[in-house]
Amino acid sequence: MKKILLILVVLSLSVFTTACVNNLAVQQLNNKASELMKKGDVEGAISRLEASVDLDDSIFETQYNLAVAYTENEDYDKAEKAYKKAAELKPDSSEVYYSMAVMFENYAKDTYTGNTKAQKEEANSDDEDDVSSKDADGKYKPTNDDIEHVKKYYEDAIASYERYLELSPNANDAFDVQAHIEELRANLETLDVDTN
Repeated sequence: MKKILLILVVLSLSVFTTACVNNLAVQQLNNKASELMKKGDVEGAISRLEASVDLDDSIFETQYNLAVAYTENEDYDKAEKAYKKAAELKPDSSEVYYSMAVMFENYAKDTYTGNTKAQKEEANSDDEDDVSSKDADGKYKPTNDDIEHVKKYYEDAIASYERYLELSPNANDAFDVQAHIEELRANLETLDVDTN
């Protein structure tokens, strides 16, 4: 009986020690990421935050900060996943939904103007088909697929802003956010007219 108790104590201590070491490592990585973000080294911050998530993906602050860093780096697909994970970890966090709304809005604008990373890479390729995405003045002209993506991102932004208002109905910026939602809806209507 004493041997079993001793084994259980040793196993418990090793699990506890591993958890403490992981928590310390996560905290150190998050602190370094914060320093790097302040210095403008977004990619360095992302690297630290991704390492932190590898150690423990259940920490809200890490997921949220990673989403913000991805947004800053215009890596919108990864940002969306990280925001959704942060929202899953802390569903009552209005800041997640506000930040996610801003990200979707940026994604929509960049898609419409041809400024997403994928669009820039495509434009820099030697592919002859890229010419069709420019108008007579050489300005980027969104494709029908681009327009459909823009609509989806605006809808996602609206839904995220609305969730923000649900969670923070008395927020100081509630009136401004509601007005902005109406602007986004008007933008959606304009896109519908342009595609018909």
